[in-house]
Amino acid sequence: MGALSLSRIILLLLPILLLLSFLRSASAANSSDNTFVNCLVNQSNPSHPITSAIFTPENTSFSSVLQAYVRNLRFNTSTTRKPYLIITALHVSHVQAAVVCAQKQNLQMKIRSGGHDYEGVSYVAEVPFFILDMFNLRFIEVDIKNETAWVQAGATLGEVYYRIAEKSKVHGFPAGVCPTVGVGGHISGGGYGNMIRKYGLSVDNVIDAQIIDVQGRLLNRESMGEDLFWAIRGGGGASFAVVISYKIKLVRVPENVTVFQVRRTLEENATDIVYNWQHVAPYIDNDLFIRLILDVVNGTQNGTKTVRATFIAMYLGDSKSLLSLLNGKFPQLGLNQSDCIETSWLKSVLFWANFNITTPVDILLDRQPPSLIYLKRKSDYVKEPISKEGLEGIWKKMITLVDTLLYFNPYGGKMAEVPSTEVPFPHRAGNLWKVQYMANWNQPGKEVAIQYINLARELYKYMTPFVSKNPREAFLNYKDLDLGINHHGKDSYDEGRVYGEEYFKDNFNRLVQIKTKVDPGNFFRNEQSIPILPQRKI
Repeated sequence: MGALSLSRIILLLLPILLLLSFLRSASAANSSDNTFVNCLVNQSNPSHPITSAIFTPENTSFSSVLQAYVRNLRFNTSTTRKPYLIITALHVSHVQAAVVCAQKQNLQMKIRSGGHDYEGVSYVAEVPFFILDMFNLRFIEVDIKNETAWVQAGATLGEVYYRIAEKSKVHGFPAGVCPTVGVGGHISGGGYGNMIRKYGLSVDNVIDAQIIDVQGRLLNRESMGEDLFWAIRGGGGASFAVVISYKIKLVRVPENVTVFQVRRTLEENATDIVYNWQHVAPYIDNDLFIRLILDVVNGTQNGTKTVRATFIAMYLGDSKSLLSLLNGKFPQLGLNQSDCIETSWLKSVLFWANFNITTPVDILLDRQPPSLIYLKRKSDYVKEPISKEGLEGIWKKMITLVDTLLYFNPYGGKMAEVPSTEVPFPHRAGNLWKVQYMANWNQPGKEVAIQYINLARELYKYMTPFVSKNPREAFLNYKDLDLGINHHGKDSYDEGRVYGEEYFKDNFNRLVQIKTKVDPGNFFRNEQSIPILPQRKI
């Protein structure tokens, strides 16, 4: 009886013991959170309290703050791991506090400046983490006299373009065509747009920067040194520091530029036109950029599908000069005066962003995209023109897959002139164009996502014979976790080298050396960050 009573007592006490254990664990977790928050408060500048910038899940605004800059709906689901805290930095001291305190507590920090990263790396993780969100740090100071501007990382490209145009009708900046992209990630990954053939990458036009390093110091180009300044211009800033701002060099643009969009299907001789585009777009006048978009549409006969080629372009000049140029160099396109729109450089941004060109330009200050979708992206580089037979095979594959798009962005011009070691971005001379693979969908669900992601992967696999090899090159700003994921364990360097050599080629080794020197503890890390050298290799 005594033993039986003891068993009953234990059974009765077990729920209470489990509850006490849970409360102790919760108390320890809260204590850890409180320790982190207390550290943030103590570390930040008293003149700029950080408390209003801290959002925890208990805060009613937490979800809206988190979702405000999620640009890929794949990472905005109920099962997506959420950060346990978001810091919406309002002052440089808040960034410094986040860096210092996160290291003290050994916490994973994700840095988000716009949220357009294709794999959600700036706001999603497989381990407990917090977000340092830069969207409040978006001051822009334009100096037309010296043709420069200081731009904070949380500004959007649309805001940058708008503020430049406020001061000058004949200045611009070579960067992306999507107005809601955040400056921090865009520039630190290389950055390009439709002036790439005239002025190169965004990072080719960066002359200074401010960062918070791993020690919490505010540094500029002089104090950080040329190695680190080199690394954050195309090597991914989030691997090395928190970029606060970039000083950019403005470029000259005409008061009026010309844009056009021409569409041709296979029935309208698209194969011949695309074939000729390959031999023209990378070599023609540097003032002209002609992007080629390929997608699948309904054919002229019921129930059939065809490939459509869309040629969308910007010319830094008037339409008369453009027509003369293309009639001589690319008559197959059949461009007409009626296809051309002469407009200001700022309004050309509206055209490329699929807004009506008569839309008031202050829409560029809107930080929210018109719509959000689920998406998957991949990238490639092409070094030799594709034969007509090769193109026809691509058309057949695309028609089989249906829901995929290809974007071809021509290089040449300035891109062929800048050495591949000038900045970490190595994809220069020798590349005719860059490929972006796109799969978009609107339906939620894991099975649907897998279906569309596999479509992009299948087209990517099919393109293998036509693209660069050893390594098969990729563009950092088109983040693609298919290339490899770093788990930051004992194999971190080897894991990092797999994707690192595709993104950076021979520049990867220099990036690793710099990373090992400036962040030996690998605090600034993510799924595809630059690794440090293992001890045996130092």
